[in-house]
Amino acid sequence: MKNVDDLIESAAELAARGLSKGEIADELNVSRETASWLVERSDATTQSDAKADTTDTSAEPTAAAENGSRPQDIHVDWAAIGRDSKRMGHIAAAMADLLAKHGEDVDLTIGIEKAGGPIATLVARELETDLGTYTPAKHQWEEGDIEDLGGTFSRNFAGIRNRECYVVDDTITSGTTMRETIEAIRAEGGEPLACVVLADKQGIEEIEGVPIYSLLQVISVGTNE
Repeated sequence: MKNVDDLIESAAELAARGLSKGEIADELNVSRETASWLVERSDATTQSDAKADTTDTSAEPTAAAENGSRPQDIHVDWAAIGRDSKRMGHIAAAMADLLAKHGEDVDLTIGIEKAGGPIATLVARELETDLGTYTPAKHQWEEGDIEDLGGTFSRNFAGIRNRECYVVDDTITSGTTMRETIEAIRAEGGEPLACVVLADKQGIEEIEGVPIYSLLQVISVGTNE
């Protein structure tokens, strides 16, 4: 994706397919607030286009320009890695290397769905651990308080069973999903020893006492004007 307009178009396509705003946030690697903004902009653009069919709007500003400042966020597009299994394997090996310092006793790797699942599969292979997956509450989120929702561990993969584990995801935007996953693992009696992501937008070193490792830290230094 090259610019914000591409993101708005992608958000519209995902919304049309029935994805929740939380799932759209996950697909586009942005915060829930940014996903809401993108969907709202796409709705506004659609309405503007419909109006343009019957009126002359050649001198009007775009819908996105009319609707206030953009949220402060960073879109991380790692599709060049994700589309190629060989590249993914190399990246997973690097992520596994960041976790390996915690010893050989850990026998479970948890991937945060959706994007974290495939990465975790390859990390688990590198570390020779079992594989589990967690679907966070944001996948159900549209509007309102996300605290009213809950995530789930897939029964198709390994269970926690009071085990120590690693946690794998693609990006950290605010840390909310990673914190939720850590708390969910502990609620099942497990103990996450370390987490690893491709990119960390916040420069977070730990969450709930669990160290966070990343291959890239992407920090915004810009401001809205």
